[in-house]
Amino acid sequence: MRVLHVGKFYPPFAGGMEHFLADVLVATHARGIAVAALVHHERPGLIGRRPAAGAPIPIYRAPTFGRLLYVPVSPAFPLWLDRAIRDFAPDLLHLHLPNSSAFAVLALRRARQIPWILHWHADLVASAIDRRLALAYRLYRPLEQRLLAASAKVIVTSPAYLDASEALRPWRARCAVIPLGLDPARLSEPDPDPCARARRHWGHSGLRVLAIGRLTYYKGHEVLIRAIARVPDARLVLVGAGDRRGSLLALGRSLGLSERLVLPGFCPDPELRALLATCDLVCLPSLERTEAFGLVLLEAMRFAKPVVASDIPGSGTGWVVRTAGHGLLTPPGDVDALAAALRRLEDDRAWRDRLGAQGAAALREHFAITRVAESIERLYTDVLAGRDP
Repeated sequence: MRVLHVGKFYPPFAGGMEHFLADVLVATHARGIAVAALVHHERPGLIGRRPAAGAPIPIYRAPTFGRLLYVPVSPAFPLWLDRAIRDFAPDLLHLHLPNSSAFAVLALRRARQIPWILHWHADLVASAIDRRLALAYRLYRPLEQRLLAASAKVIVTSPAYLDASEALRPWRARCAVIPLGLDPARLSEPDPDPCARARRHWGHSGLRVLAIGRLTYYKGHEVLIRAIARVPDARLVLVGAGDRRGSLLALGRSLGLSERLVLPGFCPDPELRALLATCDLVCLPSLERTEAFGLVLLEAMRFAKPVVASDIPGSGTGWVVRTAGHGLLTPPGDVDALAAALRRLEDDRAWRDRLGAQGAAALREHFAITRVAESIERLYTDVLAGRDP
């Protein structure tokens, strides 16, 4: 079996969708499936990158000219897709959405001759925060629906997201729920030197709160910073890059948090693992269904850390935390509720340890990438055999 994945980006680009793609390629390859991926190059420019000869998992990186409204601009992507199909000769296409470049399959003869599976990571949400997305979705939706109509199957990452998705409503009969998973081997125990640097960020007292994610409109970092201001001695390390860094720092200064708020920007993997290993809890304060699952919730499980997350209506974040039983849920955007949840966990270390242990068990039982890969392989087999899974 040969499967070509079409994604948005790939590591070293940092993001939940990208890390999952890397993990699932390794896990399905280990099950004897030949896999490759076509993504956008993480660095803008005229030159793409073809995979090295003999690479066990070939990665094609199409050239891109930056992003417009969070969307990679890559006019050459259809040519790269046609080339990847010709070179790799896949039996299936596995398309990871949202990704407007994936619409190229509708126009390419080679692509239309192959069945495709859509991996529905999130709806393109008509945001109440960034209203430009509502107009963009009016242009995106017709092509999205054509893609869904021509798909063999659609993988959705949680039952909660499937129930709430208007885009998927006409296609529920062809949807299968397979949660995201994580490979614990990718997040190995950190070395002593990064741990020492992480402890310098945390200082010597107070609740150590870690948040990881792009500094963008729907992540709710402003809400978290205001909540931290109401938890005396709590310290927040907010990892990620994005256009809101300056405004978040300014907000922290205005609340008197200069000594309790650290924004280190992008962190290399060793530093990130050290922060996960040394924090007291992980917080995911996102505001909208654009946060469809929250892979960082699984990363917290890997290091047996409790979580505080937004219970976003129609998102999978609440479903993940309820399934794992490894944290507390608060209404999105509610500073008082978030501060209260942080204080509850601050006052009870034994409870934090119990929640963390439940998360570690849930990662093994429900969210291991090996289980996810097994479910995806069964779906591949049924589609190729012409069966309805």
